[in-house]
Amino acid sequence: MSLRAAEPTPLVENERVRVTRWDFPPGSETGHHVHEYDYVVVPVVPGRLSMVGDDGKRSETEMVVGGAYARPAGVSHNVINESDAKVAFVEVELKQPG
Repeated sequence: MSLRAAEPTPLVENERVRVTRWDFPPGSETGHHVHEYDYVVVPVVPGRLSMVGDDGKRSETEMVVGGAYARPAGVSHNVINESDAKVAFVEVELKQPG
């Protein structure tokens, strides 16, 4: 199955943070990437996303509006929307400690 690219929209970037909105139409993915910074994800359109790690292991995350989760730098994965509905979140990357 050929997937299209998820759609990043830069919102804020300065010396301390980078904030990006990620929109995932059905059948889209980020492509494999490694997070350079600690980050927080805040869902804005609910749904389910699949994460595929370096080892090929898959997990699913339910994106709930009003929720959030944080992960450390070094996370390495591909994020995929395998559903029939759009999913979106805002990602806040912490470029340096407060």
